[in-house]
Amino acid sequence: MQNFQITKEFVNEFIDLIDLKLEAEILPILSKLFPADIAELFDQLELEQAVYVTGLLNKEKKVAVLAELEADVRKKFLTGFSPTEIAHEFIESMDSDDAADILNEFPPHAVNEIISHIKDREYARHLSSMLKFHEDTAGGLMGRELIKVNINWTVNQCTEEIRKQAEEVEKVYTVYVVDDNDTLLGLVSLKRIILERASTRVSQILESNVISADIYTRGDDIANSMKKYDLVALPVVDTLNRLVGRITIDDIVDYIQEEADRDYQLLSGISEKVESDDKIWLLSRARLPWLIIGLVGGITNAVIIGNYDDVILNNVQLAFFMPLVAAMGGNAGVQSSSIIVQGLANATLNSNSILSRITREFMVSVINGLVCSAILFGITYLLGQNTQITLVVGISLFASIMFATVMGAIVPLFLDKLKINPALATGPFITTTNDLVGMFIYFFIGNLLI
Repeated sequence: MQNFQITKEFVNEFIDLIDLKLEAEILPILSKLFPADIAELFDQLELEQAVYVTGLLNKEKKVAVLAELEADVRKKFLTGFSPTEIAHEFIESMDSDDAADILNEFPPHAVNEIISHIKDREYARHLSSMLKFHEDTAGGLMGRELIKVNINWTVNQCTEEIRKQAEEVEKVYTVYVVDDNDTLLGLVSLKRIILERASTRVSQILESNVISADIYTRGDDIANSMKKYDLVALPVVDTLNRLVGRITIDDIVDYIQEEADRDYQLLSGISEKVESDDKIWLLSRARLPWLIIGLVGGITNAVIIGNYDDVILNNVQLAFFMPLVAAMGGNAGVQSSSIIVQGLANATLNSNSILSRITREFMVSVINGLVCSAILFGITYLLGQNTQITLVVGISLFASIMFATVMGAIVPLFLDKLKINPALATGPFITTTNDLVGMFIYFFIGNLLI
């Protein structure tokens, strides 16, 4: 079924079938739906209804649906199962990277209890070791399932071993070559193995130039490497260069999506990772810090304006342009910081290009400031504004755009050096700062010229 849409009518009809326990009619529907469709459907069902439907699925599809659920929906869904059921019905049948991601959503005591019920103790040990790594590093993103062969084997031996190992690996992208100590030596393509004679040794067809990541490599660096070299899978090695896992392209796509969501929240001034149905206090706590910073900024802005109240009283026209100067500075700063944050995110900015990028932003600010100021100057002149007022507004706008653009370029670079997510720079921080400085520039120039 292609491009299936979960409509309100479909959901209502499906719920009626669940309430009546009409398995004979439910099963044909489920067989036509992909796991992603069922996961979307679960978002519309009550917990008891979702648990009932899960019981009608085979283990493979059940596991695939769980992996497709949104984190907040999955957390609610799994409350309908005991630790033993979670271990046997889901975790034992999942790829280790997906299982580790789900276990990371539980508190430590619950994780230990679930792992204690896993029958395959070697798999349980693998999961425990993966949970020690931060979820945004190669060790947290990797899966243990992969195909590896020994460098001393023949192609015939490889073929037999690949058949055995492939039973545990859902997607076979490439075959990794190791020595007796599991040290990663290179890789060999499945095509090469198929085409070579059975007696050919792996050492003769080995591609030794292989790109890998160590277990502590950051997710951003992994994403950049896979993008740069067009990789669909990346081997992961430990500090002794022993092969311990692999990261597949679907894992990185999920990581990029999560990072994009996190950065979007930072852009909006939300300091913690939250979901729409989280507790009210958690949602409030995530939003409050930047609201308080904005409040302090607003109060400071009021103080600046208050110090120049005599200038405003004597030249009321100045008040008309206050929002314009503040808004233009904020917009210019956000544009500049967004470009820098994008460069940092996709690794196109390096230590050699930082100075040139700041210089470019400065030149852009000069051009944009001159153009905007000239347009404003012309409009205010045609509207018959006082020449002095027109001059103050034009110069202030030019200076505000220049300052905001340069600040928008420098702040993300500074935050990145401090290992703070530079996306913070494009949120309320840069906007509030530019509002304050813009108002100060406006009234300072107004005080000088009038």
